Amino acid sequence: MISPIKNQDFGIPAPIVELTMEQQFKMKQIEDALNNPASKKEDIVTVFLALQRQNFVLSNSLSNLVKKWPTQSVQPTTNEVPSNRGISFGTKD
Repeated sequence: MISPIKNQDFGIPAPIVELTMEQQFKMKQIEDALNNPASKKEDIVTVFLALQRQNFVLSNSLSNLVKKWPTQSVQPTTNEVPSNRGISFGTKD
């Protein structure tokens, strides 16, 4: 007997929101540099603008990926009945 599907993510991994040890270390370095009284405003503005640009590029890339992600509206290539689970595990002989 096939057990019911409990996880409805269909194999899509959850986003990783935790930082690695190296990323935490780099964040601490950035924080310390920003809090340093010797830091120039121009340097902070440059870093902020570069990070914001990267954020926009990542957002646009993810939006494009989601927009082009295959959906259930795709017609089957054979005369088989579409799966009600979202994924067909059958093979075509």
